[in-house]
Amino acid sequence: MEILITGGTGFLGQHLARALQIHGHHIRILGRDFTQIEALIEAGATPVVADLRDEAVVRKSCKGVDAVYHAGALSAAWGKRADFYAINVGGTQAIIAGCREHGVKRLVYVSSPSVVFDGKDQHNATETVPYPRRFASVYSWTKKLGEDLVNGAAASLDTVIVRPKAIFGPGDRTLLPKLISVARHNRLPQIGNGRNLVDLTYVENVVHALMLTLDAPAAIGKTYTITNDEHIPLWDVIRQVLRELDLPTNLRQVSLPVALAAAGLMEAQAILTGREPLLTRYSAAILGRTQTYDITAAQRDLGYSPQVSVSEGIRRTLAALKGEA
Repeated sequence: MEILITGGTGFLGQHLARALQIHGHHIRILGRDFTQIEALIEAGATPVVADLRDEAVVRKSCKGVDAVYHAGALSAAWGKRADFYAINVGGTQAIIAGCREHGVKRLVYVSSPSVVFDGKDQHNATETVPYPRRFASVYSWTKKLGEDLVNGAAASLDTVIVRPKAIFGPGDRTLLPKLISVARHNRLPQIGNGRNLVDLTYVENVVHALMLTLDAPAAIGKTYTITNDEHIPLWDVIRQVLRELDLPTNLRQVSLPVALAAAGLMEAQAILTGREPLLTRYSAAILGRTQTYDITAAQRDLGYSPQVSVSEGIRRTLAALKGEA
């Protein structure tokens, strides 16, 4: 198959492209900086230089394509509202238009469980949880609008929405590396009582789920949450990582209400200074709240089952991080 991956130069996109190549598919990668994927290009991937805001180029990139994985997005805890909207909503509009214009058979949209996160604890949440009245971040809001667009296109296009939770693994530059960086500077507090449970997802498991969506007829028009199906005490995992890296684990404890109040002040200051705050209310809630999910739907319709455990995934990730040091 001829497959287009938006965001193919990013963490998840690179892993997905590599797996699809191994399975004999020809890959087009839409992105801006290809310095990290030279091996994929040497193996036959076609680079498409474009920003998701370049509507004409994005639409044209769908010509001759059998399937599109729309994984490209502005994913950050802080940024300009207009940028989030232009990339996450406008880019999705352009991809859908390109799919319709060029007769693409299937569109797989990579979303996030944060679209249903309201800042409160979530236990074994399913895909039927409604969107909140107020979103925890601009990112979450724009990804929800992207889901609306994809669901609206389902009448004329085979669509699948996949919501991977907290992706980690070798090559990640955000989740664990950011926590480690803050810890190295002795600026990482434990937010909350440390007993909150979370679902993490090893990157190869996300790739496995995404590949299953290519030929799963029961998945058309539906949404699936993807996790490792392990409810893990978040701060136990963080301390395990810190121990492996010989970093202090006696973290100062800050209650979630205090962290949220402090983050609110940091955000107000950031609006004035233009500098990203050290902590946002969204990040504080992510670190202090329980967020676990039910993946029964993906198991039933996709035949999805995690291939790599959280513990093994962390071992592989730490090995990669140590190798880069």
